[in-house]
Amino acid sequence: MTDNATSPRPADPARASAVPPAVRAASEWSLRLLVIGVGLYIASLILREFSQIVVPLLVAVLLAAMLVPITRRLAMVMPVGAAAGITLVGVVLLVSALFTLVGRQFSSGLSELTTQLAAGIDQIREWVRTTFSITDSEFDAYFENLTDSVSNSGNLGQTAADVGLTATHFIAGIFITLFALFFFLYDGPRIWSWLVRLFPRVARPRITSSGEIAWDQLSSFVRATIIVALVDAVGIGVGAAILDVPFAFAIGVLVFLFAFIPIVGALLSGAVAVILALVAQGFGVALIMLAVVIGVQQLESHVLQPILLGRAVSVHPLAVILAIAAGSQIAGIVGALAAVPFAAVLNAVGKHLLMKESESELEAELEESADEGSAPAKP
Repeated sequence: MTDNATSPRPADPARASAVPPAVRAASEWSLRLLVIGVGLYIASLILREFSQIVVPLLVAVLLAAMLVPITRRLAMVMPVGAAAGITLVGVVLLVSALFTLVGRQFSSGLSELTTQLAAGIDQIREWVRTTFSITDSEFDAYFENLTDSVSNSGNLGQTAADVGLTATHFIAGIFITLFALFFFLYDGPRIWSWLVRLFPRVARPRITSSGEIAWDQLSSFVRATIIVALVDAVGIGVGAAILDVPFAFAIGVLVFLFAFIPIVGALLSGAVAVILALVAQGFGVALIMLAVVIGVQQLESHVLQPILLGRAVSVHPLAVILAIAAGSQIAGIVGALAAVPFAAVLNAVGKHLLMKESESELEAELEESADEGSAPAKP
């Protein structure tokens, strides 16, 4: 007998293994997902730890995506530094003027609102008493318990100290945002080139193309969101002014700011407008104000957003909710503002990289088939 007959066949590794292939694949994927999850968790901790720097930089990037076209147009007739400075000063003056007008409206209408508020609270109290069969003494007892629980909820001194510390961080964040915004407008391409050079040479072409896709996506998203926010603010603000709801201009400014938080922002700003109408004018005007808010938001969501945003920057509603929740958990209200454009950018860059990968694989297959076709046939 030959050696081939007597020598045992090598065992098949797949058959020899006691772990089924499906379980092995599941364990490998679980390990990879676990590593990714730990990496994301560590990244969120780092972002939260340095949120006082990261959040102003994110705000500066969003503002730069909106203001770069203005700076480029000004740079056609003046130096880039002067164009960036004029753009920055113009934004500061515009925001200051808006808040000044809001403050004047509050100061001029506060006394009238106080009188209307007392009457509105009496109406609400009467409605609660008649609807739920609650006596005045029981209502007063519930109200006193609520105020006692609020006053005893924590140390007022520590709360005041926390508020002061937050105000200090807020002012510092504003200066960081303005400083970073100026250099993003003035020297943005050079900063991006420096960042690209930090990566290996092999990855630089894809990093560059991904950055261009991300910037175009972010710019389109911010510009479209500004137009949508303006339409919402004008529609709801004019409706509030026609219905004689107090602080109509302030309501419009609030609607404009909250429009940058999809879904959640529209609910909050609309609720403020309806509550002010309820307190100041009663249930009838509040219902009309609610109809105005719903009508404007339906026009925005079904007409303006599909036209302005389109499929290029569309994000699934579930992704929007999860992004807002994650952003608010990491950086509060500013994180919620930046979450959706960040998700849109990730979506666009991911599609771009997958397309590049598919093109690379196709080119490799074509080259391999061409090499096989040109090779001489073996005898």
